[in-house]
Amino acid sequence: MSGFKAMLSKERIIAKPGFNRWLVPPASIAIHLCIGSVYAWSIFNAPLVKEYGVVTGAADDWSLSSVVWIFSTAIVFLGLAAAIGGKWLERVGPRTVGVLAACCWGGGFLVGGLGISTHQLWLIYLGYGAIGGVGLGLAYVSPVSTLLRWFPDRRGMATGMAIMGFGGGAMIGAPLKTYLLELFYQAPEYLGKVTDIDLITQGGRRFAEVAGSQVEVVVASVSDMAKVPLAGPEGVYVVGTGDTGVTGVFLTLGIAYFVIMIIAAFSYRIPAPGWKPEGWISPSADESSKRMITNDDVHIDQAIKTPQFYRLWIVLCFNVTAGIGVIGVAKTMMAEIFGSTLPGIVDASFAATYVLMISVFNMCGRFIWASMSDFIGRKNTYHCFFILGTLLYISIPFVANQVSINPAIMWLVLFYAATMVIFTMYGGGFATIPAYLADVFGTLHVGGIHGRLLTAWSTAGVLGPFAITYLRQLSLDSALIDLAGKVDPAAFQAKFGASMDKLQELIAAKTVTITKLMEIAPTGTVDPTPSLYNTTMYAMAALLVIAFFANLGVKHVEDKHHVHNTHPESSKDMQKAA
Repeated sequence: MSGFKAMLSKERIIAKPGFNRWLVPPASIAIHLCIGSVYAWSIFNAPLVKEYGVVTGAADDWSLSSVVWIFSTAIVFLGLAAAIGGKWLERVGPRTVGVLAACCWGGGFLVGGLGISTHQLWLIYLGYGAIGGVGLGLAYVSPVSTLLRWFPDRRGMATGMAIMGFGGGAMIGAPLKTYLLELFYQAPEYLGKVTDIDLITQGGRRFAEVAGSQVEVVVASVSDMAKVPLAGPEGVYVVGTGDTGVTGVFLTLGIAYFVIMIIAAFSYRIPAPGWKPEGWISPSADESSKRMITNDDVHIDQAIKTPQFYRLWIVLCFNVTAGIGVIGVAKTMMAEIFGSTLPGIVDASFAATYVLMISVFNMCGRFIWASMSDFIGRKNTYHCFFILGTLLYISIPFVANQVSINPAIMWLVLFYAATMVIFTMYGGGFATIPAYLADVFGTLHVGGIHGRLLTAWSTAGVLGPFAITYLRQLSLDSALIDLAGKVDPAAFQAKFGASMDKLQELIAAKTVTITKLMEIAPTGTVDPTPSLYNTTMYAMAALLVIAFFANLGVKHVEDKHHVHNTHPESSKDMQKAA
């Protein structure tokens, strides 16, 4: 055991003279590619809310809002683990942290898979959300601080390389998860077309008689069957039969990610104390003043006493809040806005590809924006995010309204382009913030300071999904009531086997949906689905305006906060002498 502990120690991974620093980024990128698959969480939304019904939601299935919070929980624990583990990372080194991260991230998938197979939602929260979230946080901070020390001459590019992998994780994870879902999917028992089956409605649920006994069933429409991995006939299916395949996917990914991350963690190396790239000279006082790049350092415990830390906290929190809620329901949002207006184009395959492209632009944005910040400065980079982002978020409700009136491909193209630019800036914000912190607080404890700032991510992980699901639910409830009011009561009775006064009961049991109401709505009725996210987009734009002014107030840290005044024993000179 002591031998294994020695293999993980910080002293064991100090690079020897002549070590090629370009050997470090591949290990960092590999770990971030594994944990970055969290961005493809929306792939799991649809099957998780149909675990019993499989082809469409059953009464006992989980709701979208309860499933979305699994992603939020993982992000919350990411921030908490990064805040606590950041300082520990400075002491034990990135290899120890990387190994623990691999155990938590891989193990979280396995515990979550057990929760899905037993239909215990709390186990998914514990596994993927809490344990996996800890793995996310530890794996996130260890490569960043390591690369900042290896590339003091190109801080933005260095953090862009590491965090690019996190953004690109869904690029691999989305198609891989989609493939595995198809591989493990099993269709439920099919009874026949609705017209051939005598259905009974009790308590909002639908039942059919099979072999002399009543069994609960779901009625799948053509639209429902277009969203499942393997095509099948519309009609009546028995609840509790079949398999969405999510359990098998969780178990497979848990093992695969653990193996890859362990190999990468053992590839880490850190530079020797006092090491600098050959020929590199620290920024002059004049350059430091112009570009706000300090040559001094701030101790990790002193950093949280400065106004700069809290302004940057707001900058990161609101930038992430605006993007993370959209990412969490990206596939669902695309399907709801365009699935009914452009069904021939926006099908299940198109939505899955959309998630993939989010990952591509998220990943590219991390490297491009972070590298650009080396030239235009970190503060100006964030100004770009907030000004352009505000305009793009406001444009989405306009596009959604227009496509419901005139279902033209042009609106889909505009939506696609706007959201992809948003995701480049979302990713760019993550990649630029470590370099921003190094510029403002120095590199002495940048890993720990970065970890503490990631509590902003935890907060955003709650705010973003809460806003988008809560505001969407308000819009959905209003739309269902309004739409039901336009439907002929006799047609409603024939469609759902219950009168209009049972509307709330039928909505709660997922028997009444917008799609099914539109099937019996009067000709010319506008589908309200595309407008479900309008209020959310305006709220996100408002957050970016607040973040803009917070970024505007970021200035140089006062000399009284520098480490030579607050913690002289921790100064760089004393570290080098040691």
